[in-house]
Amino acid sequence: MSDLATPYSLLGGEDRVRALVDRFYDLMEELPAAAAVRAMHPSDLAGSRNKLFLFLSGWLGGPGLYVQRYGHPRLRARHLPFPIDTAGSDAWMLCMRLALEEQVESPLREQLLQAFSRTASHMENSGTRQRVGLGIGRSASSARAVAVHDPDVE
Repeated sequence: MSDLATPYSLLGGEDRVRALVDRFYDLMEELPAAAAVRAMHPSDLAGSRNKLFLFLSGWLGGPGLYVQRYGHPRLRARHLPFPIDTAGSDAWMLCMRLALEEQVESPLREQLLQAFSRTASHMENSGTRQRVGLGIGRSASSARAVAVHDPDVE
């Protein structure tokens, strides 16, 4: 795959990844349906915003900024201290889905939604609760695969 064909490049690089992350966290603060997942974060989201930006840069095929600064993401292990059930991952996905709808064009948006959905499901570590009706599809099969570097999915 050429550098131009990465999701990072297709998205528009650093500025667009940062805009996506900022909108994601803005939505997390604004949406009542995201209150539980927001409560898992520190009151000041600056560090969370920066870490997600660093992580997504590499995950999307751009520079491996997170790995350079913190080492392997160990994404699931880093989230184990937080009880994440289906409702929590759905709330996280609600924020990401809305941010993607505002920030990313099709077909990249759908490809990223599928990749984020798989990752959000992988983070679940607590109980099994009913879906909260957030309109999030979790199709196990995909007509298109997104070329996303996911160093932590086991």
